[in-house]
Amino acid sequence: MSATVKAIKAPIEQEMENFELKFKSSMKSKVPLLDRITRYIVKRKGKQMRPMFVFLCAKLCGTVNEHSYTGAALIELLHTATLVHDDVVDDAHLRRGFFSINALWKNKIAVLVGDYLLSKGLLLSVEQGQFELLRLVSNAVREMSEGELLQIEKTRKLNLDEDVYFDIIRQKTASLIAACCAVGAASVGSSNEDVEKMRLFGEYVGMAFQIKDDLFDFGGGVDIGKPTGIDIKERKMTLPLIYTIAHSEGKERRKLIKTIKKHHDKPEKVKEVVAAVVAGDGLEYAKEKMLLFKENALNILNDFPDSEAKVALHSLVNYTVDRKK
Repeated sequence: MSATVKAIKAPIEQEMENFELKFKSSMKSKVPLLDRITRYIVKRKGKQMRPMFVFLCAKLCGTVNEHSYTGAALIELLHTATLVHDDVVDDAHLRRGFFSINALWKNKIAVLVGDYLLSKGLLLSVEQGQFELLRLVSNAVREMSEGELLQIEKTRKLNLDEDVYFDIIRQKTASLIAACCAVGAASVGSSNEDVEKMRLFGEYVGMAFQIKDDLFDFGGGVDIGKPTGIDIKERKMTLPLIYTIAHSEGKERRKLIKTIKKHHDKPEKVKEVVAAVVAGDGLEYAKEKMLLFKENALNILNDFPDSEAKVALHSLVNYTVDRKK
């Protein structure tokens, strides 16, 4: 864990420890195979950014309570379910350097495990009567699915403009972070106005987070190693690329589109596209948009009283755009 993430977690360290125990117990099953798989899932967890957002937003708006833990577990269960299903859809065999569920136990079991996690999340909220938290999270899952399908549809035709791109990343990435922040605020009995403020805060952070991911594909505009061009190989239209194509002259524009459509699997051609994006100020434009979303998020935070949680959320927003991977 980086020093930055450790410092951000400091005000909610106890809550995160408690959450880990509660989350493990929320995944338990009477089926030994399921228990083995869920233990594997818990062991290979990432930085746990989503529960961090839930608890920090809860602390910003009030006092963390059982509803906050329920909300964080609900988010993690439904999010983990979508990741397990995503790996099946993408035929991905690795996630965060570990074998995916479908790589180890095959697609059929992976889909059923995803379904099980979804049902556990639904039951957890229903059993505790947390219907507002369930509504917030279910809405995010719906948006994530719509965003994925919209991206698939548009990728086939390569007719993505900036507005559609923002729609896609708002649904695919930002909606879940927005749900984390809204759930945190709602769990401590905040007003509808404050819940909506925190939802919008999370949406802005999520938009900045996704644009940062887009930049990594081109080397991120900083010294983080060679550009990967993976998005280009997968024909994903990211913001630096959309901007470059939109601002290229006719002949160059046609060449870029043709390369992405027909030669996206050739490394030397991918390098040409990366070079065109760098030369065409695509990275600079994307960075400007990312920083604008970051500023919008921080402006919302300014409406809340000073506290440890506010300082940590401020650092978390900065970490989102400054991270190196």
